Amino acid sequence: MSNKSIKHWGILIAAVLLAASFASAQAGRGVGRIGGTVTDLEGNPIEGAKVSISYPQNESLKYEYLTNKKGEWSFIGLGSGNWNLISYAKGFDPINQPVYVSQLSVNPPIKIKLKKAEKPGGGFIEDEASFAFLENGNKFYREGKYDEAIVQYETFIAKNPLAYQVRISIADCHLQKGDFEKATTIYNDIIEKAKTDAALGADMLGKALAGLGNIMLKQNKLPEAQEYFKESIAASPKDEVLAYNVGEIFFSNQGYDEAIKYFSLASEIKPDWPDSFLKLGYVYLNKADTANAVVKFEKFLTLEPDGERAALVRNILTAIKK
Repeated sequence: MSNKSIKHWGILIAAVLLAASFASAQAGRGVGRIGGTVTDLEGNPIEGAKVSISYPQNESLKYEYLTNKKGEWSFIGLGSGNWNLISYAKGFDPINQPVYVSQLSVNPPIKIKLKKAEKPGGGFIEDEASFAFLENGNKFYREGKYDEAIVQYETFIAKNPLAYQVRISIADCHLQKGDFEKATTIYNDIIEKAKTDAALGADMLGKALAGLGNIMLKQNKLPEAQEYFKESIAASPKDEVLAYNVGEIFFSNQGYDEAIKYFSLASEIKPDWPDSFLKLGYVYLNKADTANAVVKFEKFLTLEPDGERAALVRNILTAIKK
Protein backbone atom coordinates (compact mmCIF):
# COMPACT_ATOMS: atom_id res chain seq x y z
CA MET A 1 0.00 0.00 0.00
CA SER A 2 1.30 3.47 -0.90
CA ASN A 3 2.12 6.20 1.61
CA LYS A 4 -0.87 8.12 0.27
CA SER A 5 -3.16 5.17 1.01
CA ILE A 6 -1.71 4.70 4.49
CA LYS A 7 -2.30 8.39 5.17
CA HIS A 8 -5.89 7.92 3.97
CA TRP A 9 -6.47 5.12 6.48
CA GLY A 10 -4.91 7.24 9.22
CA ILE A 11 -7.32 10.07 8.46
CA LEU A 12 -10.19 7.60 8.34
CA ILE A 13 -9.36 6.17 11.77
CA ALA A 14 -9.00 9.67 13.23
CA ALA A 15 -12.40 10.62 11.86
CA VAL A 16 -13.96 7.46 13.26
CA LEU A 17 -12.50 8.07 16.71
CA LEU A 18 -13.68 11.70 16.64
CA ALA A 19 -17.18 10.55 15.78
CA ALA A 20 -17.03 8.09 18.65
CA SER A 21 -16.21 10.86 21.10
CA PHE A 22 -19.42 12.72 20.21
CA ALA A 23 -21.46 9.55 20.69
CA SER A 24 -19.92 8.67 24.04
CA ALA A 25 -22.38 10.78 26.03
CA GLN A 26 -25.10 8.20 25.33
CA ALA A 27 -22.81 5.21 25.65
CA GLY A 28 -23.34 2.61 28.31
CA ARG A 29 -27.14 2.39 28.22
CA GLY A 30 -28.78 -0.74 26.91
CA VAL A 31 -30.45 -4.02 27.84
CA GLY A 32 -27.44 -5.95 29.12
CA ARG A 33 -27.59 -7.74 32.45
CA ILE A 34 -24.76 -8.88 34.68
CA GLY A 35 -24.68 -10.43 38.11
CA GLY A 36 -22.96 -12.82 40.43
CA THR A 37 -22.03 -13.42 44.04
CA VAL A 38 -19.72 -12.04 46.70
CA THR A 39 -18.15 -14.57 49.07
CA ASP A 40 -15.12 -14.90 51.28
CA LEU A 41 -12.19 -17.05 50.19
CA GLU A 42 -13.86 -20.13 51.69
CA GLY A 43 -16.99 -19.58 49.60
CA ASN A 44 -19.23 -18.27 52.38
CA PRO A 45 -21.68 -15.62 51.09
CA ILE A 46 -21.22 -12.06 52.30
CA GLU A 47 -24.48 -10.23 52.98
CA GLY A 48 -24.50 -6.46 52.66
CA ALA A 49 -21.39 -6.23 50.50
CA LYS A 50 -21.49 -3.14 48.31
CA VAL A 51 -21.01 -3.69 44.59
CA SER A 52 -20.80 -0.69 42.27
CA ILE A 53 -20.40 -0.57 38.52
CA SER A 54 -19.50 2.45 36.39
CA TYR A 55 -18.95 3.14 32.70
CA PRO A 56 -15.62 4.92 32.00
CA GLN A 57 -16.94 6.66 28.87
CA ASN A 58 -19.94 8.15 30.64
CA GLU A 59 -19.25 9.35 34.18
CA SER A 60 -22.96 9.80 34.89
CA LEU A 61 -23.57 6.06 34.62
CA LYS A 62 -22.96 4.44 37.97
CA TYR A 63 -25.05 1.83 39.78
CA GLU A 64 -24.77 0.33 43.26
CA TYR A 65 -26.16 -2.81 44.86
CA LEU A 66 -26.05 -4.41 48.31
CA THR A 67 -25.81 -8.19 48.28
CA ASN A 68 -28.57 -10.32 49.81
CA LYS A 69 -28.20 -13.18 52.28
CA LYS A 70 -26.84 -15.41 49.54
CA GLY A 71 -24.26 -12.81 48.56
CA GLU A 72 -26.05 -12.22 45.26
CA TRP A 73 -26.01 -9.02 43.21
CA SER A 74 -27.11 -7.97 39.73
CA PHE A 75 -27.43 -4.98 37.39
CA ILE A 76 -29.68 -4.48 34.38
CA GLY A 77 -29.99 -1.82 31.69
CA LEU A 78 -26.30 -1.87 30.76
CA GLY A 79 -24.85 -1.23 27.33
CA SER A 80 -22.21 -3.38 25.67
CA GLY A 81 -18.64 -2.53 26.59
CA ASN A 82 -16.06 -2.43 29.35
CA TRP A 83 -17.22 -1.41 32.82
CA ASN A 84 -15.43 -0.88 36.13
CA LEU A 85 -16.65 -3.12 38.94
CA ILE A 86 -15.76 -2.33 42.55
CA SER A 87 -16.84 -4.44 45.51
CA TYR A 88 -16.14 -4.20 49.21
CA ALA A 89 -17.50 -5.16 52.62
CA LYS A 90 -16.54 -4.28 56.17
CA GLY A 91 -13.67 -6.43 57.33
CA PHE A 92 -12.53 -7.35 53.79
CA ASP A 93 -10.14 -6.00 51.19
CA PRO A 94 -11.89 -4.16 48.31
CA ILE A 95 -11.61 -5.39 44.74
CA ASN A 96 -11.48 -3.12 41.69
CA GLN A 97 -11.74 -4.99 38.37
CA PRO A 98 -12.77 -4.43 34.74
CA VAL A 99 -15.68 -6.47 33.35
CA TYR A 100 -17.14 -6.77 29.87
CA VAL A 101 -20.91 -6.60 29.40
CA SER A 102 -22.66 -7.96 26.31
CA GLN A 103 -26.24 -7.15 25.34
CA LEU A 104 -26.40 -9.97 22.81
CA SER A 105 -25.59 -13.00 24.94
CA VAL A 106 -25.94 -14.17 28.51
CA ASN A 107 -23.10 -12.77 30.59
CA PRO A 108 -21.64 -15.48 32.83
CA PRO A 109 -22.00 -14.87 36.57
CA ILE A 110 -19.06 -13.15 38.21
CA LYS A 111 -17.87 -14.79 41.41
CA ILE A 112 -16.19 -12.15 43.56
CA LYS A 113 -14.08 -13.52 46.40
CA LEU A 114 -13.02 -11.04 49.05
CA LYS A 115 -10.03 -11.58 51.29
CA LYS A 116 -10.42 -10.79 54.98
CA ALA A 117 -8.49 -7.68 55.92
CA GLU A 118 -5.26 -8.13 57.79
CA LYS A 119 -5.87 -4.90 59.66
CA PRO A 120 -7.07 -5.85 63.18
CA GLY A 121 -10.61 -4.85 63.99
CA GLY A 122 -11.81 -3.66 60.61
CA GLY A 123 -11.65 -3.58 56.86
CA PHE A 124 -10.03 -1.28 54.35
CA ILE A 125 -13.11 0.85 53.75
CA GLU A 126 -13.56 2.98 56.82
CA ASP A 127 -16.42 5.07 55.45
CA GLU A 128 -17.98 6.38 52.25
CA ALA A 129 -15.54 9.30 52.13
CA SER A 130 -12.61 6.90 52.05
CA PHE A 131 -14.11 5.01 49.13
CA ALA A 132 -14.76 8.28 47.29
CA PHE A 133 -11.00 8.93 47.14
CA LEU A 134 -10.55 5.71 45.16
CA GLU A 135 -13.33 6.63 42.74
CA ASN A 136 -11.95 10.15 42.28
CA GLY A 137 -8.50 8.73 41.62
CA ASN A 138 -9.89 6.46 38.90
CA LYS A 139 -11.70 9.40 37.34
CA PHE A 140 -8.60 11.62 37.28
CA TYR A 141 -6.51 8.77 35.87
CA ARG A 142 -8.93 8.26 32.97
CA GLU A 143 -8.72 12.01 32.28
CA GLY A 144 -4.91 11.93 32.22
CA LYS A 145 -4.66 14.09 35.36
CA TYR A 146 -2.02 11.92 37.00
CA ASP A 147 -0.89 14.30 39.76
CA GLU A 148 -4.48 14.75 40.90
CA ALA A 149 -5.04 10.99 40.72
CA ILE A 150 -1.96 10.31 42.85
CA VAL A 151 -3.23 12.66 45.55
CA GLN A 152 -6.55 10.82 45.68
CA TYR A 153 -4.98 7.36 45.64
CA GLU A 154 -2.43 8.25 48.34
CA THR A 155 -5.18 9.68 50.52
CA PHE A 156 -7.02 6.39 50.17
CA ILE A 157 -3.84 4.42 50.91
CA ALA A 158 -3.21 6.48 54.06
CA LYS A 159 -6.52 5.19 55.39
CA ASN A 160 -6.17 1.72 53.86
CA PRO A 161 -2.45 0.86 53.79
CA LEU A 162 -2.85 -2.75 52.67
CA ALA A 163 -4.82 -1.96 49.48
CA TYR A 164 -2.15 -3.13 47.07
CA GLN A 165 -4.42 -2.85 44.02
CA VAL A 166 -4.42 0.90 44.56
CA ARG A 167 -0.63 0.91 44.84
CA ILE A 168 -0.57 -0.49 41.30
CA SER A 169 -2.65 2.50 40.21
CA ILE A 170 -0.22 4.90 41.88
CA ALA A 171 2.71 3.24 40.10
CA ASP A 172 0.80 3.48 36.80
CA CYS A 173 0.38 7.23 37.35
CA HIS A 174 4.11 7.72 37.91
CA LEU A 175 4.82 5.64 34.80
CA GLN A 176 2.53 7.81 32.69
CA LYS A 177 4.23 10.93 34.08
CA GLY A 178 7.64 9.56 33.07
CA ASP A 179 8.86 9.13 36.66
CA PHE A 180 10.22 5.66 35.97
CA GLU A 181 12.32 5.46 39.13
CA LYS A 182 9.33 6.02 41.42
CA ALA A 183 7.14 3.65 39.42
CA THR A 184 9.82 0.95 39.45
CA THR A 185 10.15 1.17 43.22
CA ILE A 186 6.43 0.68 43.75
CA TYR A 187 6.13 -2.17 41.24
CA ASN A 188 9.08 -3.98 42.86
CA ASP A 189 7.58 -3.53 46.33
CA ILE A 190 4.37 -5.18 45.10
CA ILE A 191 6.31 -8.03 43.45
CA GLU A 192 8.20 -8.75 46.68
CA LYS A 193 4.96 -8.65 48.67
CA ALA A 194 3.26 -11.00 46.18
CA LYS A 195 6.10 -13.51 46.50
CA THR A 196 5.51 -13.84 50.24
CA ASP A 197 1.73 -13.43 50.32
CA ALA A 198 -0.09 -15.83 48.01
CA ALA A 199 -3.41 -14.29 49.00
CA LEU A 200 -2.36 -11.06 47.32
CA GLY A 201 -3.15 -12.78 44.04
CA ALA A 202 -1.32 -13.68 40.85
CA ASP A 203 -3.09 -10.82 39.12
CA MET A 204 -1.20 -8.28 41.25
CA LEU A 205 2.09 -9.97 40.41
CA GLY A 206 1.21 -10.01 36.72
CA LYS A 207 0.22 -6.34 36.68
CA ALA A 208 3.38 -5.25 38.48
CA LEU A 209 5.60 -7.24 36.10
CA ALA A 210 3.74 -5.77 33.12
CA GLY A 211 4.31 -2.31 34.58
CA LEU A 212 8.07 -2.94 34.67
CA GLY A 213 7.87 -4.19 31.09
CA ASN A 214 6.16 -0.97 30.04
CA ILE A 215 8.93 1.06 31.68
CA MET A 216 11.56 -0.90 29.75
CA LEU A 217 9.63 -0.42 26.51
CA LYS A 218 9.38 3.34 27.02
CA GLN A 219 13.15 3.39 27.45
CA ASN A 220 13.59 1.45 24.18
CA LYS A 221 14.90 -1.60 26.04
CA LEU A 222 12.91 -4.11 24.01
CA PRO A 223 14.58 -7.38 25.15
CA GLU A 224 14.11 -6.47 28.83
CA ALA A 225 10.52 -5.39 28.15
CA GLN A 226 9.68 -8.64 26.40
CA GLU A 227 11.10 -10.65 29.29
CA TYR A 228 8.98 -8.81 31.84
CA PHE A 229 5.86 -9.23 29.71
CA LYS A 230 6.52 -12.96 29.38
CA GLU A 231 6.87 -13.21 33.15
CA SER A 232 3.65 -11.25 33.66
CA ILE A 233 1.65 -13.58 31.42
CA ALA A 234 3.26 -16.63 33.05
CA ALA A 235 2.19 -15.30 36.46
CA SER A 236 -1.44 -14.91 35.35
CA PRO A 237 -1.91 -17.00 32.17
CA LYS A 238 -5.71 -17.01 32.21
CA ASP A 239 -6.11 -13.25 32.58
CA GLU A 240 -7.35 -11.99 29.21
CA VAL A 241 -7.37 -8.40 30.47
CA LEU A 242 -3.66 -8.58 31.31
CA ALA A 243 -2.82 -9.99 27.86
CA TYR A 244 -5.02 -7.32 26.26
CA ASN A 245 -3.33 -4.55 28.25
CA VAL A 246 0.12 -5.77 27.20
CA GLY A 247 -1.14 -5.63 23.62
CA GLU A 248 -2.29 -2.07 24.23
CA ILE A 249 1.15 -1.12 25.52
CA PHE A 250 2.84 -2.41 22.37
CA PHE A 251 0.16 -0.88 20.13
CA SER A 252 0.61 2.57 21.67
CA ASN A 253 4.36 2.24 21.07
CA GLN A 254 3.84 1.11 17.44
CA GLY A 255 5.08 -2.39 18.22
CA TYR A 256 2.45 -3.87 15.96
CA ASP A 257 3.77 -7.44 15.66
CA GLU A 258 4.00 -7.80 19.44
CA ALA A 259 0.59 -6.17 19.84
CA ILE A 260 -0.87 -8.79 17.51
CA LYS A 261 0.69 -11.53 19.62
CA TYR A 262 -0.88 -10.35 22.87
CA PHE A 263 -4.27 -9.30 21.46
CA SER A 264 -4.43 -12.75 19.85
CA LEU A 265 -3.61 -14.36 23.19
CA ALA A 266 -6.42 -12.40 24.84
CA SER A 267 -8.80 -13.59 22.13
CA GLU A 268 -7.73 -17.20 22.74
CA ILE A 269 -8.27 -16.92 26.49
CA LYS A 270 -11.71 -15.34 26.01
CA PRO A 271 -12.88 -16.02 22.44
CA ASP A 272 -16.27 -14.35 22.95
CA TRP A 273 -14.75 -11.01 23.98
CA PRO A 274 -15.13 -8.60 21.04
CA ASP A 275 -12.54 -6.04 22.19
CA SER A 276 -9.55 -8.21 21.28
CA PHE A 277 -10.77 -8.63 17.71
CA LEU A 278 -11.56 -4.94 17.42
CA LYS A 279 -8.01 -4.01 18.39
CA LEU A 280 -6.55 -6.67 16.09
CA GLY A 281 -8.47 -5.02 13.26
CA TYR A 282 -6.93 -1.64 14.10
CA VAL A 283 -3.44 -3.12 14.40
CA TYR A 284 -3.65 -4.79 10.99
CA LEU A 285 -5.05 -1.58 9.55
CA ASN A 286 -2.03 0.30 10.87
CA LYS A 287 0.20 -2.32 9.26
CA ALA A 288 -1.65 -1.68 5.96
CA ASP A 289 -2.73 -5.34 6.00
CA THR A 290 -6.32 -4.75 4.96
CA ALA A 291 -7.08 -8.43 4.31
CA ASN A 292 -6.44 -9.41 7.94
CA ALA A 293 -8.05 -6.20 9.17
CA VAL A 294 -11.25 -7.18 7.37
CA VAL A 295 -11.17 -10.66 8.93
CA LYS A 296 -10.77 -9.31 12.46
CA PHE A 297 -13.33 -6.54 12.06
CA GLU A 298 -15.88 -9.01 10.68
CA LYS A 299 -15.21 -11.36 13.60
CA PHE A 300 -15.80 -8.42 15.93
CA LEU A 301 -19.16 -7.79 14.28
CA THR A 302 -20.25 -11.40 14.84
CA LEU A 303 -19.71 -10.85 18.55
CA GLU A 304 -21.02 -7.28 18.72
CA PRO A 305 -23.28 -6.63 15.71
CA ASP A 306 -25.14 -3.68 17.21
CA GLY A 307 -24.22 -0.44 18.91
CA GLU A 308 -21.97 2.52 18.23
CA ARG A 309 -18.75 0.57 17.89
CA ALA A 310 -20.33 -1.81 15.40
CA ALA A 311 -21.58 1.11 13.31
CA LEU A 312 -18.09 2.63 13.27
CA VAL A 313 -16.49 -0.66 12.24
CA ARG A 314 -18.98 -1.03 9.39
CA ASN A 315 -17.94 2.42 8.15
CA ILE A 316 -14.31 1.34 8.17
CA LEU A 317 -15.10 -1.89 6.34
CA THR A 318 -17.04 0.00 3.69
CA ALA A 319 -14.05 2.27 3.11
CA ILE A 320 -11.32 -0.39 3.00
CA LYS A 321 -13.30 -2.77 0.79
CA LYS A 322 -13.60 -0.16 -1.99
